[in-house]
Amino acid sequence: MDIRHSLLGLHKALIIAEQLTYERINGRVSSTGQLLQLVLNDPWFTWLHPLSQMVIRVDELLDDDMDPTTVEVEHFLAEVRALIRPSEEGDGFERSYYEALQRAPDVIFAHVEVKKILMKAAA
Repeated sequence: MDIRHSLLGLHKALIIAEQLTYERINGRVSSTGQLLQLVLNDPWFTWLHPLSQMVIRVDELLDDDMDPTTVEVEHFLAEVRALIRPSEEGDGFERSYYEALQRAPDVIFAHVEVKKILMKAAA
């Protein structure tokens, strides 16, 4: 499923963007293990959890013994569309996502890739 690959790319780009901002304020993250612990447990990264959950959900859909139904796929894609809607006036994920898009070109590229997949799926 192309959406899985593009969501993973977006997730990775957002983690890297947040890591760079985090390091400017708090100092260098010394290892991948430390970064993982921060992503899982530090309030700085909490806003990323809804996207992390989407990545887990797509893996669950694909790991199921049976192929996902058209309805399941459409429902999942609708949830992704709703999630990746940045908003300058919003709060939580949508606001933090908007801010990440403003400061990190790689996040923009990854966002465009997800949007392309979603548009292709809707066609």
